[in-house]
Amino acid sequence: MSSPVPARVSAVRNARLGTGGADAALHDLHIDETGLIASVSPASGAPIQPGEVDAGGLLVLPGLVNAHAHIDKSWIGHPWRSYGGEGGTDGRIRHERARRDELGIPSLDITRRVLAEFVRYGTTALRTHVDVDLGLGLRGIEIVREAVAEYDGAIRAEIVAFPQDGVLRRPGVLDLLRAAAESGVEHVGGLDPASIDRDPVGQLDAIFAIAADTGAGIDIHLHDPSELGAFQFDLILDRTEALGLIGRVNVAHGFAIAQVDAVRRRDLLQRMSELDVSLTTVAPLRLPQLPLHELDEAGVRFGFGTDGIRDLWSPYGTGDLLGIAWQYARSSSLVRDEDLRRVVDLATTAAAPFAGLAKNTLGVGDRADLVLLDAENAMDALVRTPPRTVVVGGGRLLHQA
Repeated sequence: MSSPVPARVSAVRNARLGTGGADAALHDLHIDETGLIASVSPASGAPIQPGEVDAGGLLVLPGLVNAHAHIDKSWIGHPWRSYGGEGGTDGRIRHERARRDELGIPSLDITRRVLAEFVRYGTTALRTHVDVDLGLGLRGIEIVREAVAEYDGAIRAEIVAFPQDGVLRRPGVLDLLRAAAESGVEHVGGLDPASIDRDPVGQLDAIFAIAADTGAGIDIHLHDPSELGAFQFDLILDRTEALGLIGRVNVAHGFAIAQVDAVRRRDLLQRMSELDVSLTTVAPLRLPQLPLHELDEAGVRFGFGTDGIRDLWSPYGTGDLLGIAWQYARSSSLVRDEDLRRVVDLATTAAAPFAGLAKNTLGVGDRADLVLLDAENAMDALVRTPPRTVVVGGGRLLHQA
């Protein structure tokens, strides 16, 4: 059964905006027929009309943007799956390949379930990595496109064709990545060029060639630590500059940035800023967090993602991007209001480009991507992560508690 097409919302009434306190003035946000915010004005006090949502004084934030997801693979909705197989990136890849068929991964049903969880927690736009390999071909991409299309434009999603099982070590994967790019996926991915393919120059040359030829962006998983990871950052930056792919390259995880010495990190971040190479993190608890202040000072774009949720890599994950932002802030020891506000910004407005959005604010002319929740202000919303009461995407009602 397909997901129902969400109903249109003509206005969100009596909402508190942004970081205002509990006594902040209430506002009405009117939404036009194209799903854009038509006006933001002080609450009129008029009776609520059909098609309008009464916020009742709840805080409204821009929709959450999940900058690193895997909606094609999960066991959510299935009976509990005990953790098995070997640890480490390659061990988890082998375990997933051995068991994914018994879970029917990928499937339209699973992808729908993951999207539904994202939406329930306030995600209205995302970038998702979708496995492309010799066993699946491009089937996962087709499934994800179908699941997203069922929302009829109410959520925005960009796809990364992701070679989870490696690139060069699996002959034929490069052809699949090129075919995916030619079919219109927004990005092609890579995975630990040194430790998985053991040929960082070869893998990166091949991926960057596809991007240069097709116009696709690049989004590379880079788990390799310390100087090994930093060396691969250098290779990525060299190719970004040489091929003129400014603003089209993202590195996911990028643990090395937080593990090298301060001078090496400063130099990498400066060059990343010059070439507009961005970073995304899932805020892993076992590792030092990417340094917020240094990233901001250098001008490096930065976003949060949920990674996989309840999959064959880990039983953890709920789909709550605000929870990932909380995890990042708490483990980074961020406590001041300006830092907490900045973390919320990174989960909402600042992350817009990761999902192909020009803007993601509460301004006139923006997509009506809105999250209503019972919080005093943005800082309170972050530290308590209260339930999302109402979620509106592109002017459509996606969730109402």
